[in-house]
Amino acid sequence: MSSPKIRVLIVDDSAVVRGLLSRALESDDRIEVAGTAMHGQSAISHLRRQLVDVVLMDVEMPVMDGLTALGIILKEFPKLPVVMVSSLTQAGAETTVQALSLGAAGCIAKPATSSTSESISLLVDELVPMIKALANPSADPATPATTGWRSSSLSPTADAPARTPKGFAPHVVVIGSSTGGPRALTEVLTNLHPDFSLPILIVQHMPPMFTPLLARRLELECSRPCREGTNGSPIEGGHMYVAPGDFHMEIARRGEQMMTILHRNEPEHFCRPSVNPLFRTAAQWYRGNVLAVMLTGMGDDGIEGTREIAAGNGYVIAQDRASSIVWGMPGAVVRERLAHQVLPLDMIAPTLNRICCTENATL
Repeated sequence: MSSPKIRVLIVDDSAVVRGLLSRALESDDRIEVAGTAMHGQSAISHLRRQLVDVVLMDVEMPVMDGLTALGIILKEFPKLPVVMVSSLTQAGAETTVQALSLGAAGCIAKPATSSTSESISLLVDELVPMIKALANPSADPATPATTGWRSSSLSPTADAPARTPKGFAPHVVVIGSSTGGPRALTEVLTNLHPDFSLPILIVQHMPPMFTPLLARRLELECSRPCREGTNGSPIEGGHMYVAPGDFHMEIARRGEQMMTILHRNEPEHFCRPSVNPLFRTAAQWYRGNVLAVMLTGMGDDGIEGTREIAAGNGYVIAQDRASSIVWGMPGAVVRERLAHQVLPLDMIAPTLNRICCTENATL
């Protein structure tokens, strides 16, 4: 028997956009457009009558805008994933980043092309995999692979966390995140100890217009300096750096000074920025003094870089399945037994504080 179709509600005041989104989604036989709405109030009425699997929500609409509707949906239907659909404007991007920080599962940008066929193709490539991942966020990963450097008897969990190895002294924290990442980043970074002095470098999959706004929002919410990484800028303790959209961010060294390097080499895992360049170069320059965190996200971007951190005796934390919007990127890390700890989102910041701000526990 075939599995039920994924039911999607499209909310946008533009008939043209609703049509494009509908045609893109229904190109996949696993997805069904369960309804459309012209504003947030109509969407909420629909959900109260008939729940769906995923909501696509425009940001700017009459009667009730997307941000207001998101707040009501998160309260009444907390497990329902909402994807924000944003125009490529400053106001649209700012509202979208705010929505993501509040709990929206993801975002897409409305295609900026006049070609209908090209717009639909772009939406199919970006939106269909996201909808499928959000509708099945807890799918079991593939059969666990074995790796030579980790003990096959070790199964780190939140209930039985591994202690940090004796002598482990992190000099940098690197974080990878994607779908659901802005909310997860906010949860982790706002709960760090005020004395947390390590630099934190972040790759969050986002379009170029969104990443500077994410950095600004994290700085305001976390009360610590945060900006987009720039080419050749020094990495300073107590600062946070977000990879700019459409640029890979790496770590390099000039004399005794670590710095961020940006480039536009080919995407990895279809992503630019990709987590891999950051994690690989962190392993290269910080060696066994890297603390890596893999947060919620679809796909398996960052798995190769995580292998290098682990092989270099760095320390790896992965978000657990239950608290992830999509357990793709952290699930890949766990599947290959690269994680020293697998933690619910609300335990990650306390663990970082313990490892980085207090004397390390020993094995």
